[in-house]
Amino acid sequence: MIDGLAARHRVITFDNRGVGASTGAPATSIEQMARDAITFIKAMGLDQVDLFGFSMGGMIAQEIALMEPDLVRKMVLAGTGPAGGEGISAVARVTYIDMLRGLLTFQDAKQFLFFPRTPSGVRAGKEFLQRLSERSDGRDRPIAIAALQAQLKALRRWGEKKPVDLSQIHHPVLVANGDSDRMVPSQNTRDLARRLPNSELIMYPDSGHGAVFQFYADFVSKLLQFLAR
Repeated sequence: MIDGLAARHRVITFDNRGVGASTGAPATSIEQMARDAITFIKAMGLDQVDLFGFSMGGMIAQEIALMEPDLVRKMVLAGTGPAGGEGISAVARVTYIDMLRGLLTFQDAKQFLFFPRTPSGVRAGKEFLQRLSERSDGRDRPIAIAALQAQLKALRRWGEKKPVDLSQIHHPVLVANGDSDRMVPSQNTRDLARRLPNSELIMYPDSGHGAVFQFYADFVSKLLQFLAR
């Protein structure tokens, strides 16, 4: 998906503080992650960017748009939800359960977290995991347990936070997810699209949290069209 986007656009991906190749202590709130991202964008000398946020990244993107609206041109929010969204505070429980399921069945937990247990979902999960190993250079270090715990704490706080007025975000926003997301329940995606005044919604059938990876060819096409308008 990133390669498809990079064929037309300059793409900058980065690791949050204390995650992967980035040093420091990992942040324990979405707001702090957003402030870090704003600092990063400005340090690169960028005046305005398109933001692509997947899952927790979509929550960070919402905060960036609220904190620094002039820094954002367009946003893409995939597999994510608003502050206080239904079921988001339970992400840690779902994650730990599926990590255990993965250990007991000798499978990657993402097979359970990102894809439904239907024949097409299981097949899509296996294909996704194969694609993840294609890139051989410049790969990140695996996430540390402390960083994972910090992220899950941030997600719990986000899920317990009072809802905010998303009508303040007037940027064009493309919102996408699968119709069977277990991590960030799919009703949150529909809620986001309803509350954002300038949004477009894509819901993929028989798919979950990793829908944009499962249907990457279709999604990249729609994403490029959205950014070009």
